[in-house]
Amino acid sequence: MRKGNKGDKNFLDYIPIRIAGYRWEADEEGLVTIYVENRGFFNRAAQKLFHRPKISQVHLEKTGSFIWPLIDGKKTIYEIGEIVGGHFHDELNPLYPRLSKYFGMLKNCGFVELK
Repeated sequence: MRKGNKGDKNFLDYIPIRIAGYRWEADEEGLVTIYVENRGFFNRAAQKLFHRPKISQVHLEKTGSFIWPLIDGKKTIYEIGEIVGGHFHDELNPLYPRLSKYFGMLKNCGFVELK
């Protein structure tokens, strides 16, 4: 008998929560930059040997910059999609498959967790 079938919950019902510890800011045009501190032995070695930065910058595009501030730990992916769809209209069709892929990427990169 299997426990917790992955198909039991719709991906759009998950609530994305930003991982604490990432500093971010938006510029004058509203584009978001996330700052990632490079920690650990291998990162420190790369910083010394290859002059890698201590803090990397991840620049989000227009859509990602609109979505990032909406991640408040209360809205589901579906609710965020409603707001995004109202703002971008048909520009992001098909909206929900793209949004699901985007949140999957944010999760895989360690920027959000899904509850």
